Amino acid sequence: MSRRIVFIGGGNMARAMIGALAQQPGDIHVVQHTPEKARQLQADFHDAPGQVTTAVALPDTLDGVDALVFAVKPQVLRSVAQAWGPLLRAQPHLPVISVVAGIPLASLGEWLGGHACLIRAMPNTPALVRQGACGLYAAPSVPQGARDLAHAILAATGLTVWVAHEALIDAVIAVSGSGPAYVFYFMEAMAAMGTRLGLPPEAARALTLQTFAGAAALAAQDNETLAGLRERVTSKGGTTFSALEAMRTAGVGEGIEKGMQAAVERAQSLSAELAENPAR
Repeated sequence: MSRRIVFIGGGNMARAMIGALAQQPGDIHVVQHTPEKARQLQADFHDAPGQVTTAVALPDTLDGVDALVFAVKPQVLRSVAQAWGPLLRAQPHLPVISVVAGIPLASLGEWLGGHACLIRAMPNTPALVRQGACGLYAAPSVPQGARDLAHAILAATGLTVWVAHEALIDAVIAVSGSGPAYVFYFMEAMAAMGTRLGLPPEAARALTLQTFAGAAALAAQDNETLAGLRERVTSKGGTTFSALEAMRTAGVGEGIEKGMQAAVERAQSLSAELAENPAR
């Protein structure tokens, strides 16, 4: 079914979502206040199956719009939401989806002038190739139809998981929202070390990429636990065993845990910072 979705903001996350959604019929309109970025975004998706249009100003009405997606930086969400609030007064049941980290629905609803049909989503950048992972939360008062629409929109980008409490969105940020950067960081180190060990850079990169893709595909298709899969390829005293022991000694696992905890804490602090400094 063709839908009209309006994106507020056209940054990296919005671009990833638009890239996936534009692969199916529909009308995607992006409000991007920087003219150069607006033109570039429309040019990037001009030949996509779905229609992508851009503008630098707010529309006069939201008639015919099926959903709004806020995809701006947390520091500007308050002012942006306040600008859109008057338009939403005539559309109290219009689903509004926020992909902005660290801003609870209560704050967004207040900034929008009391709009209550709100859903939080935390997708990630692999959405661009329809391999994303997204956590979703909606308050109990949000109608099922709005939930179904939000699910359909985000399902076009990959896997979707609903969480029972809004606070768990911060955990989603730590696992999958920020997760691609952790994977790229590990891949970067592997490919660089492969080159230092003598492999041509292109071979080290190709082997690294396929190793991650293959391991993920195997884990997705096998009912074994992740620990079991790791143990299956780790012979006592072998090369993999030696590598993993060295990583444990270096604190790789602990570093990952600390990094994920830092992501959660930063998401939590964003809300507090913006509450204390409303002008930011």
